[in-house]
Amino acid sequence: MSEVKKLRTIGFKPSLWFAFGLGAGFVPRAPGTAGTLLGIPLVLLIDKVPVLWQVSIWIVLFVVGCVICQQAANWLGEQDPSAIVWDEIAGYCIAMAFVPVTPITIVAAFVLFRWLDIIKPWPISWIEKRTSGGFGIMLDDMLAGILTCGVIHVLITFRILII
Repeated sequence: MSEVKKLRTIGFKPSLWFAFGLGAGFVPRAPGTAGTLLGIPLVLLIDKVPVLWQVSIWIVLFVVGCVICQQAANWLGEQDPSAIVWDEIAGYCIAMAFVPVTPITIVAAFVLFRWLDIIKPWPISWIEKRTSGGFGIMLDDMLAGILTCGVIHVLITFRILII
């Protein structure tokens, strides 16, 4: 079934719409990148709320993501289809955790997160091979987000990345 037909057959299933990034997951090229782009406005919104709310939002993104990503994978009949981009959206939000939100950090985290998500270095590849379902779909992107966040913080600390 073509991507357009898949998109048309979703109907009113909010969990699928969110899992597919409101349709961004069905772009013909680089759906993960399109999904990650949706994380930018979310990061801008999350940055404006108190820290405890931010942590709560990240937890909700992960837990809800495990459920809706599993539903979307079942609907498509695949293990980890590229059309599911909720994991990229949530992973990018984690990548920007406690990072000063500036144009430089937004772009640096975006590029590094996408790179880590695509090449899947250890331990991301190790986790991806040992987990499955909605939890597995989410976990490798959460780990890519955590690694990205750590690297961005180090780059800022050592003034390699000037904000």
